[in-house]
Amino acid sequence: MAAPALSHHSGQPRSVPLRELRTRLTQLIAMAELTDTVTLVTRDGDTRPVAAIVPASAARSAAQARADDERLSTVTAGWARRLEESHRQGARRHAAELRAVTDALAEVWAELDRHVPPGTDPAVDRLRAAHADLRRD
Repeated sequence: MAAPALSHHSGQPRSVPLRELRTRLTQLIAMAELTDTVTLVTRDGDTRPVAAIVPASAARSAAQARADDERLSTVTAGWARRLEESHRQGARRHAAELRAVTDALAEVWAELDRHVPPGTDPAVDRLRAAHADLRRD
């Protein structure tokens, strides 16, 4: 049986029975190398693949996959630590700014209370009542 010439890779893996693989192995390996073709090997008379010929660039060993997973975990953990630290810094900065605003507001109300004592001006009393939740009395 004559082996067909190398053909352009169509995107779908080829399927070759084991008997044909024995006679075309060199050609199928060349096709994988030159055109990134994936060839599935089946047992004679069965359509389920039992092996595959893939380009070397597509083949990854289990050790390489574990190393990639570990590297990804390390990078992910690093970013998670950076994000958590950024969150903590933002919370500290927010708390400090809130304290500063609260202190400034307390000073303003203390000064207003000195100039306009409670009960002397109904408009300021309404303002005091509206802002009661913000005041530290």
